[in-house]
Amino acid sequence: MRVPRIFTPQFLKTDTNIQLDESAARHLSSALRMTAGQYIVLFNGRGGEYSAQLTDVKKGKVSVFVEEFFEANRESPLTIHLAIGISRGERMDWIIQKATELGVSDITPLFSERCEVKLSGERLEKKTRHWQKIAISACEQSQRNTVPTINSAKTLDQYLQADIGDLKLVLHHRTVTRLGDITNNRDNIALLIGPEGGLSEREIEGAVKNNFIALTLGPRVLRTETAPLAAISIVQSLWGDMG
Repeated sequence: MRVPRIFTPQFLKTDTNIQLDESAARHLSSALRMTAGQYIVLFNGRGGEYSAQLTDVKKGKVSVFVEEFFEANRESPLTIHLAIGISRGERMDWIIQKATELGVSDITPLFSERCEVKLSGERLEKKTRHWQKIAISACEQSQRNTVPTINSAKTLDQYLQADIGDLKLVLHHRTVTRLGDITNNRDNIALLIGPEGGLSEREIEGAVKNNFIALTLGPRVLRTETAPLAAISIVQSLWGDMG
């Protein structure tokens, strides 16, 4: 069995004993049926990872001894900020999971003109916490040690007023410019993508006025859950660490 990787928000230090939170403990003891003496890898999002030995395993309660630290930097040289229209059902979960695997730095969910999802207050806060957990799980699987931040949801107009990214890109299938046409020497990239139905002409014009470059990924119209993954993959291949 591959050594499990577990995220913990706790401060980590070699040669110390810690108790894992209930969720991690349940996963190790009940789902993976691990026992004392076995090893896991711990990371807390502050860089690097630690080998740790399980010392006490009970249902819902696991203690570990933190042993060796490893630098293990697997982050992209690019800082990619993904702003994406909130999608219905499990599409948003899928986008966050795969975008994390592909190396994004943070994600901002957006409410735009064609967004059909209505969230606010406690429901929105709960959904944001859910998306953050998905990002953490994706880091555990993909061996990333830095967890992307899921920012508070914003309207598109609010997002456009923020100073995000040195190279700003907005997907628009009715243009001819492609990623390969862009000359780039910047490593801080903002990528803006609409929900189902895309961004309206007004919204794209607003993005362009705020220094976003409108571009297409090709002749086919991609679904909202496909477009960001294709765009991130191309960006990483052109200027990052994939390909």
